[in-house]
Amino acid sequence: MKRFGTFLITMVTGMLLLSGCSEYATSKNPVEKQEPAAAAATQTEQKAAPGAKIAVIETDKGTMTLELWSDVAPNTVANFEKLANEKFYDTTAFHRIMDGFMIQGGCPNTKPGGNMALAGTGDPGYKIKAEFNDRHHVRGVISMARSQDPDSAGCQFFICTGDATFLDGKYTCFGKLISGDDVLEKIAKTPVEASAMGEKSKPTERVEVKSIRVTEKK
Repeated sequence: MKRFGTFLITMVTGMLLLSGCSEYATSKNPVEKQEPAAAAATQTEQKAAPGAKIAVIETDKGTMTLELWSDVAPNTVANFEKLANEKFYDTTAFHRIMDGFMIQGGCPNTKPGGNMALAGTGDPGYKIKAEFNDRHHVRGVISMARSQDPDSAGCQFFICTGDATFLDGKYTCFGKLISGDDVLEKIAKTPVEASAMGEKSKPTERVEVKSIRVTEKK
């Protein structure tokens, strides 16, 4: 039990995901890997309902498609759609990768010519209010990154690559992967090294988000 409690503390500390703050909260110890079950990967492949908002994330490792949950996080989805279709996310990169936990992206500082030393601190110039809901942080779920202030999310997001249900009710999850689980896995398996703060989550190779576009399922 002691080891399990230490693991949860490490994971929670590691998930103080920043979007526009000058300090970067991380864990001093690497997070233990949680290999996702094969069944969990299969469950991410689904069909979207007609009228649902669909996000297509084109990366240099392939395409991921997500169904967004306007019913439980309407303002979050609207903000993500606005930024995506304004090309805000084009040429950004996944700057934080923790296999079995999550991949984080959406920071404007990760664009070519940006200051990668500040990756994880960028925002769109504003914050949005949290929309905590009853959906669960499991493999394939997309959620908003934020600092310790619940209403500090802006543009950064993370996609779970394993069970992270201890984040439920603390971060705004707003969609689920419906195709491209193999791409999610490729990104999750990107080699990483220790960041400046000692967390083993810094990709040793660039994983670019070529574009994100949101449309409505016909």
